[in-house]
Amino acid sequence: MERRVNNGRLRPQKPSERERLTQLLLYERQLKKSGINQIAGVDEAGRGPLAGPVVAAACVIRNEHWFEGIDDSKQLTFKKRAYLFSKLTQSSDVDYGIGVVDPETIDRINILEATFLAMQAGLGQLKVKPDFVLIDGGSVKGIDFPFQCIVKGDSKCYSIAAASILAKHYRDEIMLKWHHAYPHYHFDKNKGYGTKEHRHALEVFGPSPIHRRSFVPKKLGVHL
Repeated sequence: MERRVNNGRLRPQKPSERERLTQLLLYERQLKKSGINQIAGVDEAGRGPLAGPVVAAACVIRNEHWFEGIDDSKQLTFKKRAYLFSKLTQSSDVDYGIGVVDPETIDRINILEATFLAMQAGLGQLKVKPDFVLIDGGSVKGIDFPFQCIVKGDSKCYSIAAASILAKHYRDEIMLKWHHAYPHYHFDKNKGYGTKEHRHALEVFGPSPIHRRSFVPKKLGVHL
């Protein structure tokens, strides 16, 4: 869609919210054409931080319930994610599950395996087993349902975008609680990611009980 500007050139016009959401629903609608109705989107949050858990969410949105503003969680403010988290979790048209894997387990089995474990846990919490699962990323294992991986799926697929919001906000809330226990690391700001301020705190105070021991030495060289 284009519109004229003063110099006579054509400038692309930003799509309406309805057009944007319609585009996000293409994967789900294609599956429904083939008779698949219970479709879950899955995404994770927290693969890269130095501290805290990895969290994955599974989300089924029935009846094409439209939630205005649904998007890749990284494109949304904390306030907008909190608003959409509340809308999603309170809707009777949404079935969701959230899996959390703690830092100790991440250190023991590695972050990739921990991510898969969190996804399995999130799917296991759904009230109704999905017929098909759409997953953000390039590969996955241990999923006991037919599935499709979509690279950057959180920006391309409605149910994955919704799952990204659930996972991201849930994890952020966990890190806000840990901030009160370990204020030196400023988890309220960095959510466990390796910011300059966070790395400096590690140099001064060493790792906390929720730091990933297998991550900190590689990224910083702190003695454990």
